[in-house]
Amino acid sequence: MPTYEYKCLECDEVFEEFQKITDPPITRCKRCSGQVKRLISGGSGLLFKGTGFYITDYRSDSYKKEASRDKPPTETAKKSDDKKTTEKKEKSEAKTN
Repeated sequence: MPTYEYKCLECDEVFEEFQKITDPPITRCKRCSGQVKRLISGGSGLLFKGTGFYITDYRSDSYKKEASRDKPPTETAKKSDDKKTTEKKEKSEAKTN
């Protein structure tokens, strides 16, 4: 439900009202019972918190496992692989010498 902003034409009170879209606009000020006018406001941006707002939040476990296999190796995995390759080269060089 949207929040509408109103301004009283008599006492200049500006207030917000949380209403359904289908509700009729408010016509009287809550403070002085004067006539009010609904203001046009920019509104606020939507802010979704928590999980469940993106399609990736609903992915199955099998999809997530497949996707993780397709990812390139991380830096630590690369370093570990480089270290193993270096050790193998050193061992083979030691055998040939």
